[in-house]
Order: sequence, then C-alpha cells, then structure tokens
Amino acid sequence: MSLRPIRGVDFNKLFASIDAMDTESFVDFISADCIFRFGSSPPVTGRDGIRASVNDFFSMFAALRHELQRVVADDNGIVCEGAVTYTHHDGRSVSVPFCNVFEADGGLISLYRIYIDMGPVFAE
Repeated sequence: MSLRPIRGVDFNKLFASIDAMDTESFVDFISADCIFRFGSSPPVTGRDGIRASVNDFFSMFAALRHELQRVVADDNGIVCEGAVTYTHHDGRSVSVPFCNVFEADGGLISLYRIYIDMGPVFAE
C-alpha cells in the first residue's frame, strides 16, 4: 500500500526505515519529546531513549517486513493496521497483526503506540 504523506509524515518511508532496521532513519521521524510505547512495555520518551529501545528490539531479529492493510486519519490521529513478519536469526519467520496509533504534526511524530501480540513471535 502506498500512502501520501499525512501531517507531513511519509509513512511509506517510516515503515521502510523500520523494515531496513535503520534506527537512525527511524528516529528522524519522531519529535524530540515523542512518547513511544510498544505493546505492554512501559512508554519511552525522547529520541535517545527511543533509539536505545528500538536498537535493542531490532537486535532480536534478522529481518522485519510490514504489510500495511489500512490507514485512517482524522483531526486527532493516524491509525495504521496491517501484518508484520519477524524473521529470527535462525531463519524462522512469524507473521502477526499490528495496529499503530500516531499523533503527528509538521512532519514529526509526537506519539507512537504499537498494539501487537508478540506471544506467537517468541513461541517455540
């Protein structure tokens, strides 16, 4: 799915940076005081904390691939729904649904929440 920029954020490039596991490109999309929450993990605030959290997460996998299926935006936020495939270092791949909620303005994301069940990804 190809998206036009929403509130100045190019979500095609955002998800491409995630799938490339390129943390530096990823943090370019977030504001200095962004609040980031992945699943039930505690929220992380600010680029440095988010950078460290995302680097740790990326290190667990050999590859990631997002397939966006639906994007909805209104005056209050942006919601992206789809499936993400995680490839482990042993070559095993697992796909799970996700839903991301964003708040953004002026091309930077100020709130980034990821709703996902990682249980199947880490199941043996």
